[in-house]
Amino acid sequence: MGSYFDGSQPGPFAGDRGMSGRGQGAAGGPRSGFMGLQTSSFTDFLASHSPGLLPGRMTSSADSGQGGPHPAVRDLPHATTIIAAMCEGGVVLAGDRRATAGSMIAKRDVEKVFRTDEFSAMGYAGTGSVGIEFVRLFQVELEHYEKMEGRSLSLEGKANRLAWMVRGNLGAAMQGLVVVPLFVGYDEETGRGRMFSYDVAGGPYEEQRFYSIGSGSLFARGALKKLYADGMPARDAALACVQALYDAADDDSATGGPDLTRRLFPVIATVTADGFRKLPEAESAEIAEQVVQGRMARPDGPVAPLRDS
Repeated sequence: MGSYFDGSQPGPFAGDRGMSGRGQGAAGGPRSGFMGLQTSSFTDFLASHSPGLLPGRMTSSADSGQGGPHPAVRDLPHATTIIAAMCEGGVVLAGDRRATAGSMIAKRDVEKVFRTDEFSAMGYAGTGSVGIEFVRLFQVELEHYEKMEGRSLSLEGKANRLAWMVRGNLGAAMQGLVVVPLFVGYDEETGRGRMFSYDVAGGPYEEQRFYSIGSGSLFARGALKKLYADGMPARDAALACVQALYDAADDDSATGGPDLTRRLFPVIATVTADGFRKLPEAESAEIAEQVVQGRMARPDGPVAPLRDS
């Protein structure tokens, strides 16, 4: 698989019948049916047999003919702000719950943070329906690899695998169906959390300390610059992420803050040596309510010290 991830083999959406990994029958001819492609990549397998089922597959009719996406594409629900922060022994991933369609709020209870396997997770910003397909396909991709190879991919291998999938969506992204993930995980080899960002052409780019994607990402990262400290316990890192989401929602209409009336709170997950853990709603509610109560006294949030003590 090393040659696959270093780019010397075709991308996952190529569907090239001549690619390596395709087995032959007893007489030397190609095998037929599902046994014709011997690969540990489920995405390549799907591209070979049913490419139309891959995320982002669309026809040219999605283009408005005027150099931009069709209005129906522009009005699809879009997910927004995702935040990741390193913590003691792992990484925290958090996302708001709002999806927008143009200037309208499309949904208030969207989940954008997902478990991908035992030691990794991802969130996404962009077109909601395509993002969900990406998550589901990536989950199956990692499980398929483990079953075929008898072992899990390394964390870097998972990040590279996701990059190939993002690159395969480039054509759809240029027509308006943009999806950008934020991938995090616990590296069992180094014993620490790591995070990877992407652009529409792939990646990955390893980030340090904290990172954010989506329409409110600039405001969230600005808040974390004042709130984040290296080696924070997971609980404190989760609190800092919710504070940053609150600041993002304060300045970005597409990001939703904690909604105490509807009992809708950010989705928060941790990935540590103990694996993936999504915080129960009661625990997320406790953190969100702590943030909101603090903002009643300080609307602009906690004040960072001007000078180091």
